[in-house]
Amino acid sequence: MTAAASPVPGSLPEGLVGLTAAEAAARVADGRANTVSTSSSRSVGAILRGNVFTLFNGILGAALVVVLVVGQWQDALFGGVLVVNSAIGVLGEYRAKRVLDRLAILDAPAARVVRDATEVSVDIRDVVLDDVLLLAVGDQVPVDATVLRLAGLEVDESVITGESAAVVKAVGDDVLSGSIVVAGSAGVRVTRVGADSYANRLTSSARRFSLVRSELRAGINRVLVVVAWIIGPLSALLMWSQVRAHGGWQTAFADGSWRSAAVSGVAGVVGMVPEGLVLLTSINFALAAIVLARRQVLVQELPAVEVLARVDVLCLDKTGTLTDGTMALDRLEDLAVVPGAREALAAIGGDRGANTTAAAIAAGLVGVVPAEVDDVVAFSSARKWSAVRTSAGTWVLGAPTIVLAGSTEETATAARDRAAVVAREGARVLVLCRAERAEGTDGAETAGDRDGAGRDAPVLPVGLVPVTLVVLREHVRPDAAETLAYFRDQGVELTVISGDDPATVGAIATALDLSGTGGTVVGIDAGSLPTEIGALSRVMTTEHVFGRVTPEQKRAMVHALQHAGRTVAMTGDGVNDALALKDADLGIAMGSGAAATKAVARLVLLDGRFSSLPGVVGEGRRVIANMERVANLFLSKTTYAALLVVASVLFVAPYPFQPRHLTLVSALTIGIPAFFLALAPSSRRYLPGFLPRVLRLSVPSGLIMGTVVFATHAVVRSRVVEQEARSAATAVLLCCGLWLIGVLARPWLWWKVALVGAMAAAGAGGFLVPVVRGFFALHVLTAQSAVVVAAAVAVGCAGIEAVARRRGRGAPPGRPA
Repeated sequence: MTAAASPVPGSLPEGLVGLTAAEAAARVADGRANTVSTSSSRSVGAILRGNVFTLFNGILGAALVVVLVVGQWQDALFGGVLVVNSAIGVLGEYRAKRVLDRLAILDAPAARVVRDATEVSVDIRDVVLDDVLLLAVGDQVPVDATVLRLAGLEVDESVITGESAAVVKAVGDDVLSGSIVVAGSAGVRVTRVGADSYANRLTSSARRFSLVRSELRAGINRVLVVVAWIIGPLSALLMWSQVRAHGGWQTAFADGSWRSAAVSGVAGVVGMVPEGLVLLTSINFALAAIVLARRQVLVQELPAVEVLARVDVLCLDKTGTLTDGTMALDRLEDLAVVPGAREALAAIGGDRGANTTAAAIAAGLVGVVPAEVDDVVAFSSARKWSAVRTSAGTWVLGAPTIVLAGSTEETATAARDRAAVVAREGARVLVLCRAERAEGTDGAETAGDRDGAGRDAPVLPVGLVPVTLVVLREHVRPDAAETLAYFRDQGVELTVISGDDPATVGAIATALDLSGTGGTVVGIDAGSLPTEIGALSRVMTTEHVFGRVTPEQKRAMVHALQHAGRTVAMTGDGVNDALALKDADLGIAMGSGAAATKAVARLVLLDGRFSSLPGVVGEGRRVIANMERVANLFLSKTTYAALLVVASVLFVAPYPFQPRHLTLVSALTIGIPAFFLALAPSSRRYLPGFLPRVLRLSVPSGLIMGTVVFATHAVVRSRVVEQEARSAATAVLLCCGLWLIGVLARPWLWWKVALVGAMAAAGAGGFLVPVVRGFFALHVLTAQSAVVVAAAVAVGCAGIEAVARRRGRGAPPGRPA
């Protein structure tokens, strides 16, 4: 456990009897202390498992072992892809973990409890069941408890329920873990600790880790699954055909050619695995995450940068997302012209004991000098009013239904009616009144009862005349309207899901023009919503603003939208949002939000700026559009590699390549150019159907390339040695691959021309530079072989061009049809 409790100077509130040190120690021993296994982020083990133990790594890892055992290290270069790909994922997600762990500083690091009739300070993990906990303004409640004694206690439960207004508590009421004391003080008895507390029960299911749903990753994984099913039988058949081609098993074992056959089998396996596509996708995600990090957007899981570009419904929490959770003075409506009213109002807001509402009023009275105060009655949540006496008279600020209750004066009735109209717009309304008589402001006269702490309660002055209506609204984030307009323009449906009052939520949605029509938005009370997922889905297609939504309902709403085939993003900052953020296709948390919420979110807006989201969309679009372009290169390789394996088995012919040949061709026609093409700017909107579009070009192109390569190898091998036949096949594959790059790079720009030219020059250097030629086991082609190669290249390139034009129907082949 933590360090020993330390005494706190000061006297205890009357009548509060806590536990003894021995009783507290017994509860700790029984497991009734406030300890719970929580995590602000994924564990290192989970990150390693998610990035190392993958189907891709399993396939390449097995092939790597075979080559290292029976072949040469030059043929094992593909193993570097395995290591780099895993490292990128691990390092990227570990970086996000470290940032979140630093953010997850406890909001309530210590608690004040009564032990042995003395107030002591203890770590929140040392609070035990039945402890008497002392709460004051600014404290975050670490456990669930019941109020024993209080003095004007108000708590902010927005992080738990979404309700923006402070909740007034009375003796016997429950206070929930995670809520914050915003006014008054109290002594409370602890009723639930650790995993049993409300906040921990709410977030327990959200702690289960699940991968973000990525269309890019899903498409690649579908290809890998197909490859995994066929790779075993095909590699075994390929090895058998290579042994047969070398004279049979007896001869192969006698002269050691079985090793060459095994390496050829691995070459077929490696050729079918789009290892570079997996690696490039990881690199692209990682680079996007770095770009977004500079904009204060933390990407917890790398594929999340893609998901926001696919989202067609954005669900928004109100408090902490559209608003910053604070109140702001909207306007003053004068009911009568009375000198000194503004100055008195500024004095009430400027008092050191003023609550957050009064402070918001003072902040809005720019340039108003507070009046000199002769006497003051501080605000009390039980009274719902405060008062000051100045040279201009006695002034009372409070709820109209309280301070004007019982008054039949025409001015009072009009003030109450007007306040009710404004309140229905979602605003909070107070009234400033003036009284000629000042009973109660000096505390000499009492109301005849006592407040929660046992003190005499001040009397409300009589003869109050309403002077000014004070209208307050939640402070809307300055970037919210512009960001919402951006998503509307992009065709993203916007839905506000809040735990606050429906009228308040509707007013905020109206102020932000959520619908884009300029009309009034009416909030729907979630208590009237159906529970059946189909019926709820139908409601959410027509209604888009909801209030009084419980945490479980938020999650059900996300499920209902997904049930309708929508891709859902959810933003939020409170514990009440954690369940919905967890189950949404993309959860987005504010940097100021609860630790549990940030831990389950895929993206965290560290500076809380809502305007960062369009930048995330831009990065996601760039990743999707460019990865679709370069995926054609990788999947064409998978296609021709599979075709070559099947042809080698059927014709009992030697496999045309060694692994190092495929490494060279892959680097010059796929890996290096794909890297640059993948980083090119792109603002194309997301189009569903990533994998089918890619297969329409890559599969026919791969079949054409595989056919001309196998034919070239067979023709040349019948006339010259095997190594020259493999060199000829390498040359054909290199030229056809470069032509496919040219197709995908259209429309041409200077840097694309330079890229293709550089790859062609490097390919020529592989044949002409002796050191490089020797490393990759290439031969200089004879004139006869060169003629065969030229004919095969002409046929292959013409076929690829025909497929691209048919696919694009006259549009630039580098873009999706």
